[in-house]
Amino acid sequence: MTAQTILVVEDDPVQQSRICEILSQTGANIILANNGKQGVEKASSEKPDLILMDVVMPEVDGFSACRQITANTDTKDIPVVVVSSKNQEADKVWAQLQGARALVGKPFTEEELLSQVNQFI
Repeated sequence: MTAQTILVVEDDPVQQSRICEILSQTGANIILANNGKQGVEKASSEKPDLILMDVVMPEVDGFSACRQITANTDTKDIPVVVVSSKNQEADKVWAQLQGARALVGKPFTEEELLSQVNQFI
């Protein structure tokens, strides 16, 4: 079986490191992007099995990046899980309207993040 690939789009180095540490338990290959623009580019070039997307980032925010990924015929089937401090009910609805499959609110527990990851890989 081929290892799964997860793209982590997160501009905060501390959050990025924490997410990667948690994901290391899955045995997945982890690809990093530091903003939404890089996230869209890497989604297209790498075709990951799952994308974890922050919202508040420079250049292209996570909602816009999610919309671009889920609207592109080459990447539309890649599940996007938004991982954000913007975690009110309205944010969850908006994330889904942008094409996200789920939203994990920050701060999150290891169990919350892995639960979402395990649903999609």
